[in-house]
Amino acid sequence: MDDAAAARAREVELDFPREWIEFTDPADDQHVVRADLTWLLSRWTCVFGSACHGIIAGRAQDGCCSHGAFFTDADDETRTKSAAAKLTPETWQHYRRGFKNYTEMDTIDGSKPARRTATQSADGPCVFLNDADFAGGGGCALHAQALRDGVHPLTYKPDVCWQLPVRREQDWTKRPDGTKYLLSTLTEFDRRGWGPGGHDLDWWCTSSPDAHVGTEPMYQSYGPELIALVGQDAYDELSRLCAARLAAGLVAEHPATVAARAIAAAKQPGGKEPATPPI
Repeated sequence: MDDAAAARAREVELDFPREWIEFTDPADDQHVVRADLTWLLSRWTCVFGSACHGIIAGRAQDGCCSHGAFFTDADDETRTKSAAAKLTPETWQHYRRGFKNYTEMDTIDGSKPARRTATQSADGPCVFLNDADFAGGGGCALHAQALRDGVHPLTYKPDVCWQLPVRREQDWTKRPDGTKYLLSTLTEFDRRGWGPGGHDLDWWCTSSPDAHVGTEPMYQSYGPELIALVGQDAYDELSRLCAARLAAGLVAEHPATVAARAIAAAKQPGGKEPATPPI
């Protein structure tokens, strides 16, 4: 069994107990946040370029960039277009000038047209992905440009790229008394989040102990992204509730985080489980 196959074999099942919290946004009494504490208190962290095995067999260097990224709306397109204009052939290996030259039309559901970032070839990865040995730096060219400019990568990358692997769903909901509120649900973007094809991914990080090796809980490491998804005031309340749950002791811990801790323990002298890193 090769490393990638062994990594997939270590993935946990998709169904397990989860803890949730629901609260009203302090800044908006018509906005309710429902958050998956099991996910947000996990130790998941992005391991692109290190322990990532990629979603397509034999292409670990792609990470989750093996396909183009669909845009969510016009604002998403505009933001990406502005960021791409900052790139040069020295910083973008597959440099293309013009929005229509580095994007293309496709369909999400097989019928409705949607625009996404182009791919390098018919079966190649996203056009913005630089090879690991590219002189201008490997990985996402937009991500690297954001770091050079001293801004968070979410301000330059397509929505789907920076939101993964958090899944946010928003729906207007009616209470029994007839009042309505916007419900924002924050949870794990697991294999099912990709649709039926998600089960065919060669490897996926959220279920893998290989990616549950962060030094802090995810609600902290992914703070900027969560703020962008639900707002600063809602995030502050979420952060307070997450810290309180950690202090009380999480009942339904993410099994991939548990497995990662067990793997780390096995590598310790005497097999002693390492202490949970402080928050």
